[in-house]
Amino acid sequence: MDRQSPVAALRAALKAFVREYGDTDSRWCVALSGGPDSLALTAVAAEVKPTTALIVDHRLQAGSDQVAATAREQALVLGCVDAQVLCVDVGTEGGPEAAARTARYRALEAARGEAPVLLAHTLDDQAETVLLGLGRGSGARSIAGMRPHDPPWYRPLLGVRRAVTHAACEELNLTPWHDPHNTDRRFTRTRLRTEVLPLLEDVLGGGVAEALARTAAALREDSETLDELAARELAEVSVADGLDTARLVKLPDAVRRRVIRGWLLAGGASALTDKQIRGVDTLVTAWRGQGGVAVGSPLRSRRLIAGRRGGMLTLHTEPV
Repeated sequence: MDRQSPVAALRAALKAFVREYGDTDSRWCVALSGGPDSLALTAVAAEVKPTTALIVDHRLQAGSDQVAATAREQALVLGCVDAQVLCVDVGTEGGPEAAARTARYRALEAARGEAPVLLAHTLDDQAETVLLGLGRGSGARSIAGMRPHDPPWYRPLLGVRRAVTHAACEELNLTPWHDPHNTDRRFTRTRLRTEVLPLLEDVLGGGVAEALARTAAALREDSETLDELAARELAEVSVADGLDTARLVKLPDAVRRRVIRGWLLAGGASALTDKQIRGVDTLVTAWRGQGGVAVGSPLRSRRLIAGRRGGMLTLHTEPV
């Protein structure tokens, strides 16, 4: 087989990933939708070590059970030691895309046991993620994109273009499922994929997806360094009832806001926005006796509030 063939390129990407991040896992799982990306990844992963395919049926489209059943059959033919169909109920919080993602990750986490899960995100997915982060203005963390190695989630194809996974399926004579949602213009990511990125490639002369992925990698390195500094500072400014604002205010802005974010998450916050974190930051840097800031949390009947009392940032709940 040609060493430059699509399948060879995927094998090389997977082997490089294993070399970089270690090979301590005796087995792994792969998240298989039946689409070209995950089907191609399943094919090469099953060659490397015992692989269990986890197929999430979101039950959002007619015939989704048959799509899942076909994916299961393909996984076993490709050499997976097991293939499981996971049926989920998709909620509505955060919109259809976010709700489906939440349900999918929850199901994968529950089914994986102790094994890591390979995800078939490609370089194109990374570029789309960076554009989404830019458009939402949610800070460097979102523009930094997806981590290749974020246990238990492994993304060995983040350096591979989507065209390669499609070509690999052709090379292996595999018939992937093509999700109609991927061409549905109601979804933001679909429009980025089919309209925005092609326009940017045309206007800027090509190479945009790769450039966005490089930008994500550089920002991720910077963000992780700042996160490490913030983790150390969080231990220094933490007191029994909250955070010491006198110490906090002396920290560089980027580190201080990361300290606040880490403290909020440890206190039960979730789905934090940049606006919320900056709002809590003003309780430190622009204190004039103002009231607390409501932050995201999973609580239904109560709100989680960050406030300031006696020179300390504190967390408490209030009825909705």
